[in-house]
Amino acid sequence: MTQTTIVFDLDGTLVDTAPDLVASLNHTIAIHDLAPVGYGDLTHLVGQGARVMIARAFALRGVPLDDAQLPALLERFINHYKSGMPGESRPYPGLVAALERLAAEGFTLAVCTNKMEELARPLIEKLGLTHHFAAITGGDTFAVRKPDAGHLTGTIEKAGGNPRRALMIGDSVNDILAARNAGIPSVAVPFGYSDTPIESLGASRIINHFDELTVALVHELVEHA
Repeated sequence: MTQTTIVFDLDGTLVDTAPDLVASLNHTIAIHDLAPVGYGDLTHLVGQGARVMIARAFALRGVPLDDAQLPALLERFINHYKSGMPGESRPYPGLVAALERLAAEGFTLAVCTNKMEELARPLIEKLGLTHHFAAITGGDTFAVRKPDAGHLTGTIEKAGGNPRRALMIGDSVNDILAARNAGIPSVAVPFGYSDTPIESLGASRIINHFDELTVALVHELVEHA
């Protein structure tokens, strides 16, 4: 029987990246004299990668942004963000123990994030987490990204799994919608960066701490999907 694949989002799910995202975004928009954003703004900015985050920051400040300006701003963001990795970003409490517990059961683990691969991979590596995952895909890995089901199913296939035996874990509507679009059960975490109440996302289950991500829960959700 095909083993279950558990797919995690990155920002706001595996790792609290907020301090470094805010710092790099403020560094980027400062060149246009935009007022800095704060953590309270982050939930409205993240979720679709750095390019969209920059554009949303300009919109938040009511400043027009020409598409021709984006490549230079994106390069400025990437250079600042990569140079400081891992910065203050840290795995959420209980995560590493949960990954080890799930791997010991024989589950395959993977990451599916809308963050660019060139930012996601080195961050995961510098936090010492890479060896846990059979596949790591970013928002630029495929022609589609979350909430498109193809991003999630493509990640599962890269990990050697089958979408019919999989589980998605995330903190935002993009994660839960991608799972729903793929016909895959989902677990939502409330400690991430969702700009809507986590209870409204329609996840199969909500956990408040990674201690609650048990082997029994995974079996229950996958078997009853």
